Amino acid sequence: MSRENWGSRLGFILAAAGSAVGLGNIWKFPYLVGQNGGGAFLVIYLALVLTIGLSLVMAEIAVGRAAAKDPAGAFAKLKGGLWPVVGWLGIATGFLILSFYSVIGGWTLAYIIKMLDGELATQGVDLAGSFTTFISDPVAPLGFHGLFIALTVLIVLKGIGDGIERWTKILMPGLFILLLILIVRSVTLDGAGEGVAFFLRPDFSAVTGDTVYT
Repeated sequence: MSRENWGSRLGFILAAAGSAVGLGNIWKFPYLVGQNGGGAFLVIYLALVLTIGLSLVMAEIAVGRAAAKDPAGAFAKLKGGLWPVVGWLGIATGFLILSFYSVIGGWTLAYIIKMLDGELATQGVDLAGSFTTFISDPVAPLGFHGLFIALTVLIVLKGIGDGIERWTKILMPGLFILLLILIVRSVTLDGAGEGVAFFLRPDFSAVTGDTVYT
């Protein structure tokens, strides 16, 4: 049985970007910048991305292209010995990441519904209280989590071309548009100029060992 390949370079690039751009880059990055010296954190972040991050991506692509197998099978084919354990660790890591992101994905589906029915637009709504009430419900979070998993399984079962590649070409541009909207909204808020200045002005006195570890 032949393995399915990517239909286009764009599809592969978007899928790779989708796997790399996680929730941490969207919600965690801004407050880490604020806690770790503004532009100083940005400099360290870019340095790590261009060294360790880029090296790992190139290594993964090279191994995948050479073996044309799953992570464990690729190491078994190219090297053998105990190296397949490295591939299994990669698979286990993906499973653990999915166990976290699928929960957040379920929350996201729930909030889409809350947004559409106008619950979040009500003036004076207690957003923190609404979230606490939702995650305390013994049924609703599990239901939305199951829905998110079901949607993920349906996409993956379609394969690379009709599943992953097709949906990344829809969802990744959608994410880019949402980020542009957030950027425009952010820079029009009161005090936006001071925030941008803080973001671009490095303060290395706030950098600690935890900054690099984070």
